[in-house]
Amino acid sequence: MTATTTTITPKWHTTAEVAAMLGFGLSKTKMLVLTGEIRSVKVGRNRRVLPAWVDEYVNRCAEEAEAGGDRWGWTA
Repeated sequence: MTATTTTITPKWHTTAEVAAMLGFGLSKTKMLVLTGEIRSVKVGRNRRVLPAWVDEYVNRCAEEAEAGGDRWGWTA
């Protein structure tokens, strides 16, 4: 008899998981979600974020940085 291993890839992330992925605090991540900077969907009482939406946020931040400065007008 052989055992098979199945890996389940998460389809959604919690705000805590997104915070860990981005290296942000939970309160900052929740604010980004609530303001719509990171797209999310409400499932019951909780917010969930698609992996593609996290990538979308990161790409948008990178594009803004490459365009000369960040969202607060600071430059390196």
